[in-house]
Parts: sequence; structure tokens; C-alpha cells
Amino acid sequence: MTEQLPARTAAVWAALDPLVGAGSTLRVLDVGGGSGMFAVPLARLGHDVTVVDPSADALATLRRRADTDGVGARVHGVQGDGDLLHEVLPAVDDASAGYDLALCHYVLEVVDDPAVTLREIARALRPGGQVSVATVNRAGAVLARAVAGHPVEALALLEDRDPAPGRARPARRRFSPDDLLALVAGAALTPGPWRGVSVVAELLEGMSGADPQAVRALEVALAEASPYRDVATGLHVLAARA
Repeated sequence: MTEQLPARTAAVWAALDPLVGAGSTLRVLDVGGGSGMFAVPLARLGHDVTVVDPSADALATLRRRADTDGVGARVHGVQGDGDLLHEVLPAVDDASAGYDLALCHYVLEVVDDPAVTLREIARALRPGGQVSVATVNRAGAVLARAVAGHPVEALALLEDRDPAPGRARPARRRFSPDDLLALVAGAALTPGPWRGVSVVAELLEGMSGADPQAVRALEVALAEASPYRDVATGLHVLAARA
């Protein structure tokens, strides 16, 4: 699977492959995955995917992409917010009928309350179900702003404050590994080891002559290797419901 997808997501797919490539059909919940970057490839693998997203435009893109790929019957779009899943998903009387896998990729940065969203996702899982959580890494964001010539913004990110507090909309959140693991634990989920996402992919993808397969292989190798993972663009963890 990983050799067919963008190198920047290689570490996430490498973590998911043992689950989604095992041969059994999974019920997957993708929160905030409106355009189908993960949902459509998962449907191509034979899984049944429900995508909850607040954007009607993103869900329309999802529908077109799923239909074009011939997996429209396995992809279901639902308009709604991640912190209100109990309002938009059908009620399930039997906890064992919950989702086998949930995706929460780059959602916690923008929701009103990340802890509430993760608790909603945890409740939607069956016992033993897992959630894949990806977020923006604060350390990577600090270095990116510094290298781009924005030291004031870099310092604000380092200190976890908004570099422009007077703006109408606050800056997106950034997370440290400890922040992410604390959120996961607070949702009564048991996390596995965290990994870095897109350690070098965004740099190498912009260079002519970089072999995409080699870049993906390097990304997977660096994802769990310190100190490289510490400054990755993103963070990822798989966590399980008891």
C-alpha cells in the first residue's frame, strides 16, 4: 500500500498496514477526512468507511473520488462535527457493533475541544477497536517557521502561544508527543509508541531526481528513530479502546 501513496503519509500507512491489510473487512470511521485521502484507499482494500466531516464541499469531493474509483458503495459521507458524533452517527445498542478502526488525522488542531473529540471517537469504537491519531508536531512547526525566516512566530510556537493574538481566528494548535499521549490517555485509550510523520518527505519531494520509493522507505525508517522523529512535521499514534 505505502508504495502507491504520498511519501509524507508513508509512516501512517506503515502503522495501519497490519490492520487494514490483514484480509478481513473492517468498519472504519474517518473523522474529518472529507476529501477521502485515506477513505478511498481503504475502500479499495475492501473496507467499509464512514466519513464524518463538517464541509459539504469536502464530502462532495469524497463522493466523486469514491465513485470514480469504483468504491462508492463502500464509502459513506456524513456531514457533522467530530465532537458531536453521538448526534450524527446511528445509535448502537451493542458496544461490540462499534467501529473496528477510527481515523482522526489533523483534526485536533482545529476542533473546539480536542479532549471531547477524542472521547467521542473512543465511544464509537468497539472494545479492542483502534484509533489512528495524527497531529501537527510543535517542534517541527517551530523549526519550519524559523528556517522560513519568521523567528517571532517560531518563538510563539515554541512557547505554545498565538503569535497574533488579536486575529479573528486563533492559530491552529500544535502538539508535543507528551501532549498527544496525554489526550489519548484522557479518552481512556491505550496508546502504542508514537512516531514522526513526514520527517524529510516534504523537503525531498520538492527535489528533482529523488526516487519516490526511496523517500517512502526513508520516511518509514526515520518515523520511530530518535532524534529524527522529534522534529517531524507531524506526530502519529495508534491507540486502542479497552
